[in-house]
Amino acid sequence: MPDLTLYTNPMSRGRIARWMLEEVGQPYETVIVQFGDETIRGVNPMAKVPTVVHGERTITECAAICAYLADAFPAAGLAPATDDRADYYRWLFFAAGPVEQALTSNSLGWTPTAEQQGMVGFGSYDRVVDTLEQAVADLGDGWLTGDRFTAADLYVGAHLSWGTGFGTLPKRPAFMAFVERVNARPAARRAAEIDDALIAEMKRGA
Repeated sequence: MPDLTLYTNPMSRGRIARWMLEEVGQPYETVIVQFGDETIRGVNPMAKVPTVVHGERTITECAAICAYLADAFPAAGLAPATDDRADYYRWLFFAAGPVEQALTSNSLGWTPTAEQQGMVGFGSYDRVVDTLEQAVADLGDGWLTGDRFTAADLYVGAHLSWGTGFGTLPKRPAFMAFVERVNARPAARRAAEIDDALIAEMKRGA
């Protein structure tokens, strides 16, 4: 039996964790969690997916899952050397913090006032979008942390793919070019095919 288990729903952020697992290339088991199923509290007290269990370790939060798996399986080459991780950590947690907060707040119709912007981690939606655009613009054949694709590219790329696809981010040329690059990766395609097939199966059984 694999010592990696992914608790997920194919219509959730669990797609990011599956993509990361496919990049890592290690065998893993999948447990599908229906929305509202409180039994997952035994694994994650937040009752949220994705959650990854690796042996006796439990990892929650997408960015943490990506960072953990990159470190746990270094042969996959998904993290820079430990002394060269400034950009890696910066963009992983920029996407996990300001990007996530800004997109959610904007979708819920809450825009902080000029005075409130100093209190919230993301400042303003427009500032976050502009900063994200600067990060992925003009990369050429490079990636966010240099010449090699890492978990930071995966996580930022997943946010861009989801955001431009569902209209929470504008379809700026730099965003779309980055999305096309990351989605072309074989692991990204495999992960999407698995989750899309699960969605189709769930619909047939509904």
